[in-house]
Amino acid sequence: MVASAVLGEKGVQYDLDKMIFLGSPYSSTHYVFLTRRDAGLTSLEKLRSASGVRIGAQSVGHTIYNIGRVFAWLTPLKEPNFVTGYSTPERDVALMSGEIDAIGTADDHLTRNLDWIKQKKIDLHLILEVPKGLKHPQYSHLPDLETFAASEKQRRVISLFRNLRLTGSPFFAPPGTPVERIEILKQAITKTFKDPDFPKEYRKLVSDEPSPLFPDENQKAIRELPRDAETIALFNKLAGPGTLPPR
Repeated sequence: MVASAVLGEKGVQYDLDKMIFLGSPYSSTHYVFLTRRDAGLTSLEKLRSASGVRIGAQSVGHTIYNIGRVFAWLTPLKEPNFVTGYSTPERDVALMSGEIDAIGTADDHLTRNLDWIKQKKIDLHLILEVPKGLKHPQYSHLPDLETFAASEKQRRVISLFRNLRLTGSPFFAPPGTPVERIEILKQAITKTFKDPDFPKEYRKLVSDEPSPLFPDENQKAIRELPRDAETIALFNKLAGPGTLPPR
């Protein structure tokens, strides 16, 4: 809902800045770019010198497709090929079988595939922190993608991706909601997220760790989303099916 409004999707009939955002049960994550060990791309230098690296994803415009494209654009990679049409389990099989060479993925994916790390089946190359500065306890040694940004334009694209992810799946109230009701809702959501039982219940329901974004932080993340036409146009090219735009 947030991305559709910011990126100019057709059919949006609401003003994002008039809504009152109340928080999200998840917000933070880490995205990593990895390659199959058998592909021989065992270092960042080898990865950047290779041509035609096949990067797998679910579909054009999917978050995982987008992050793979952003990684490839900023690293930069030589003439990467983006292979789509997989479900997540199919993509994993394709990687291990040699059908694709690389993926960009969230860190929880590695948690579900610990054998990839333990058996040295993959090489990790880069990371993107969401939010910026959130270090991963296991992969903090990896270079952050933003260190490859050479211009303010490139940094704004990364900021847009980060904040779109940071907003999570927010609760929100419509314009014109009385202030006193907003305060009641904000207090209720804050108490819920701070409840010691909340993480346990969240894990039970969605099999993942919560990373709550509180009401004021949620509103700030929305407010700080880059909205300029150049950044939006560039992001949409990265999220589209064409060749990567020039750096």
